[in-house]
Amino acid sequence: MDGYSIIVAGLLGLMTGVLATLAFRMSEREQRSVPVRVPPEIDPGVVRVLAVLRSAAVVLGADDRVVRASAQAYALGIVRTDAVAHPAIQDMVDAVRRDGVIADEELELPRGPIGRGRVMVQVRVARLDSDHVVVLGEDRTEARRVEAIRRDFAVNVSHELKTPVGAISLLAETMQDAADDPEAVRHFAGRMQQESTRLGALVHEIIELSRLQVAGALTEIGVIEVDEVVAEAADRARVVAQAKEITLDVGGEPGLRVFGDHALLVTAVRNLLDNAVAYSGSNTRIGLGVRSAGDLVEIVVVDQGIGIDASQQARIFERFYRVDPARSRDTGGTGLGLSIVKHIASDHGGDVRIWSEPGRGSTFTLRIPSAGAEHTSPEEDA
Repeated sequence: MDGYSIIVAGLLGLMTGVLATLAFRMSEREQRSVPVRVPPEIDPGVVRVLAVLRSAAVVLGADDRVVRASAQAYALGIVRTDAVAHPAIQDMVDAVRRDGVIADEELELPRGPIGRGRVMVQVRVARLDSDHVVVLGEDRTEARRVEAIRRDFAVNVSHELKTPVGAISLLAETMQDAADDPEAVRHFAGRMQQESTRLGALVHEIIELSRLQVAGALTEIGVIEVDEVVAEAADRARVVAQAKEITLDVGGEPGLRVFGDHALLVTAVRNLLDNAVAYSGSNTRIGLGVRSAGDLVEIVVVDQGIGIDASQQARIFERFYRVDPARSRDTGGTGLGLSIVKHIASDHGGDVRIWSEPGRGSTFTLRIPSAGAEHTSPEEDA
């Protein structure tokens, strides 16, 4: 090979190396989504380890300036303007530099410099070397929220169970004292039957809601005929409606289908109907309709009941929340029906919406993704 060829080959090799280096740096920058400085004194192996961590990662230099930080560290607000943003974390850093002992603490921190948003972060601080300190942060906000929901749920369940259990105990004691009065015995026995029914319904809905809150609650998924769901739910609700002289009208677009669990969808529509009956007066009408809305199927329940104030509408899908506690006691309502509807809708990839005005009634719309006409059930394929 002559000298000219050697020079050309060397230049090509140099250009290839430069391009490869630039491509690597650009890829790394895109993955982190924030510019960082990688000081040469940090071991490359440590840098690679920090890059693959799911936790927020921050490396501080000898002057406590940020020399490397992950995108998550910025997103959680741990780092701002190349410095640790929170005095509580800085105190941990100072303690580690002073004592050399790894610090580990869960902190509740403001999410940003303004607003009321808060995050729960598990912070761990340790030395990398004589000059550098690493701060790792794991977002525990969602985990703590779930724990709080479970704790509140247990408290609410205990409170709700006490009412019918206490009533049954008191009624039994009273009936025992009135053993010589057949009329009183019949009266208290009827009351005990009501409270027993209420207790059974409460336990059933608690179990149902707990099952829905577990991932993968839909075990029998298939193409569901919405007409069959609506007809079954209406049949179950019609007896109670007729007892209150409420007319139940069923209509809408026939032949629509959705993917899901037949029994759960019947439960959702039945709960909407039961809610409408409970909060409607005698000689009123309740409409149950079905319609197609693009890629969605909407099941609509319209009543002429007492309506719901706008200030309460955001809370009606909470567990144990009741618009009218006195009416719920009279009707045996558990305060879980609409929460169950919300979870069933969510598990089917849909949602439930409300329109209501006091004195003008309410409209609940259960929206589920459509299966379309091209899908068939296993029975039809056979």
